[in-house]
Amino acid sequence: MKQLLFTLAAMLTMAQVQAIAPDTVTVIQQPSQIIITETSTGSHVKVIGSKGNEDYSYTYTVKHSANDSVGTSQSTDWELNLPFMKSSHKDYHWSIVSSGIYFGAGLSTSYDLVNNSFNWGWLNIASLNYNTLHGQNFSIGVGYDYKRFSLKRPNCFVMDEATNIVGTSFYPEGTIDRSSVLSVRALQFPLQFQQFIGKDFHITLGGTMNWNVYAKCNTHYKVNKTHHDVSYRGIKQNKLTFDVYGALSYNRFSLYCRYSPCNMFKKGYGPEIKNTWMLGVALAL
Repeated sequence: MKQLLFTLAAMLTMAQVQAIAPDTVTVIQQPSQIIITETSTGSHVKVIGSKGNEDYSYTYTVKHSANDSVGTSQSTDWELNLPFMKSSHKDYHWSIVSSGIYFGAGLSTSYDLVNNSFNWGWLNIASLNYNTLHGQNFSIGVGYDYKRFSLKRPNCFVMDEATNIVGTSFYPEGTIDRSSVLSVRALQFPLQFQQFIGKDFHITLGGTMNWNVYAKCNTHYKVNKTHHDVSYRGIKQNKLTFDVYGALSYNRFSLYCRYSPCNMFKKGYGPEIKNTWMLGVALAL
């Protein structure tokens, strides 16, 4: 009799455990979109897209009585990303991100004597990002920018040290290995918008305010096996300039175009080097 009672008790215990233990309905790898709706009759979950199948669709409905309660939660935590580890699939709104090393070459500029130009920098040494969780991202940050402009030979930069006015002249006779460049270094403050397109692509539109903290002209040439390196500091560059840019990105690699409408020199203190177009590549823009 005792053995029978023990067996019945064990069976009842197992039945209760099975009744309360949750069952896995389905497993969906990397869903693209999940829509949850609540009605008077129950909760409805719809999944659109999955890993390797953008056309996938799944619907699950749970009916509940008036005594049931439904709880929801959403994470709004901050997350600090390592450099260049950005992803379009985020489940948080706010983050601090470091990203955007870029290299570009000049397409054109307003000054005819410029032979070529070059641009590189770090767009966001640190940026504050807001993700809408619906495919859009906004950010404001601080970064570093470097621009360099080379003159066509035989022209070179010269500066009147009494007035700090920069002009152009010609190299001395018999010179070889000649180069004359203007370089400008700046802290930049980018404001940008990103729109994700599908899983891997996104477009970026933005603008920067550049605080041009340092600029110099450097002329190098060689005469009779003697090297000459002439640097002009204290030139009157415009302290604040503005650029606009756009980019098309695949995962972490981008092709970008950047336009600089502002003159590098203050008016009257140098040639008008403005309306500069740059085209280049970037990492995690």
